[in-house]
Amino acid sequence: MYENANNAGLDYNTGREKLLVPEFGRNVLKMVEQLKEIDDRAKRTEQAAAIVKVMEILNPQVRQQEDYVHRLWDQLYIISGFELDVDSPFPAPTVAEIQSHPLSIPLRKRPLKAAHYGRNIESIIDLIAGEPDGEVKTAMIRSLAIYMRQQYLIWNKDSVADETIFKDIEALSEGRIKVPEGISLSKIAGDANFARPGFVQNGQNGGGSKRKGKNWKNKKKQQNNG
Repeated sequence: MYENANNAGLDYNTGREKLLVPEFGRNVLKMVEQLKEIDDRAKRTEQAAAIVKVMEILNPQVRQQEDYVHRLWDQLYIISGFELDVDSPFPAPTVAEIQSHPLSIPLRKRPLKAAHYGRNIESIIDLIAGEPDGEVKTAMIRSLAIYMRQQYLIWNKDSVADETIFKDIEALSEGRIKVPEGISLSKIAGDANFARPGFVQNGQNGGGSKRKGKNWKNKKKQQNNG
């Protein structure tokens, strides 16, 4: 089929030269190719500035960038295959500069010691470990233990003993926190259900509104019959 199309004189983009800057289209590429054939340098520079204006019109959103004129000139050089010889108001970019990748920013993250608790728990433990011993620190440890128990039950549906949570606190703190004797956590109701964030249990969302709507209809019907 493609062979017959070529014989018919049809020109498809698949058979054309690949656009280095596709957002400006093939017509701008043709302008640049003709620009490179101009012998007079002053005339060539004048026409290059005109093409930059056309590129700005084709992509007006580029004006939102502070250095958009500089970027347009750089893109003009890229379209020309870095073969443009004009008096540009900006230094001509090189292939190495355009193709270079930004330096990666190293992330200072330690491996999680207990994924089911999350990284925030470790940050809280570091904070509590630096607190002086006393009633405030004890209260903080207790609140932390209650929260950790909830996180534990999200991923492990079985019940968990308070001592297990206390041991996890001491292990995650690497011994910097010693859970005081006598701390007890609040009891959990037998029908309590801790779900993952964004997870909706069947019957927990929308059920009440449906029952309300049904009762309202029955009440309305009784009023009409009365």
